[in-house]
Amino acid sequence: MTKARTRLGMLTPSSNTTLEPVTAAMLAGLPDVTAHFGRFKVTEIALSDAAIGQFDDAEILRAAELLADAKVDVIAWNGTSASWLGLERDERLVERIEAATGIKACTCVLACRELLLKIGAKRIGLVTPYTSDVQRRIGERWGAAGLPVASERHLGIRDNFAFAKVDEAQVESMLRAVAQDGCDAAVILCTNINAAALAARLEPELGMPILDSVAVTLWKSLAVAGSPPARVKSWGGLFAVPAA
Repeated sequence: MTKARTRLGMLTPSSNTTLEPVTAAMLAGLPDVTAHFGRFKVTEIALSDAAIGQFDDAEILRAAELLADAKVDVIAWNGTSASWLGLERDERLVERIEAATGIKACTCVLACRELLLKIGAKRIGLVTPYTSDVQRRIGERWGAAGLPVASERHLGIRDNFAFAKVDEAQVESMLRAVAQDGCDAAVILCTNINAAALAARLEPELGMPILDSVAVTLWKSLAVAGSPPARVKSWGGLFAVPAA
């Protein structure tokens, strides 16, 4: 009899070119797990009405309903918009996806919150490619959600496609900076930055967990789908943290 396959459904911004190959790389050692992706239009990260309108639930739900046709075991919103729009947006989105599809759902930002609370982070270092106003809004939203941002570094970029051009050396420099500021955990908050591999290399040296957004979404997606995240090796300590 053929072994049952676990199918992970993930919703991604249309201009994201990172999370699909990185997710595939993290799943390379799990031949019984596959990831399947749905897109909706997102090209810019900003606080303008037009940019915020990209994350209208109706567009996301249409993409989720198409993923449901693939009979996936979970549908994850693999993006970070609730960080500046409010975490309650993702809480509502999870409810709406589950109601519309009958499939369990999760999101990157809610999984970040879960992980940070589980590890007891008190001084969070926030590393992003975003603009200053978006970064400030994230700090406010996260603080209100009990996630204290003690240090931050950002790159001032708003073009979503351009985030994928940020190299590991830039992200490493930002991680080292927040570590020097005394943070006890760092979050790479963007699913279009190719930096997940930094966690395994830098965590022992910097002495703090590094939570990459793509890795965080995979961690939660596996748990929701009933596949132990700890099976993912060499991508950082977060995969050893039990999920709810």
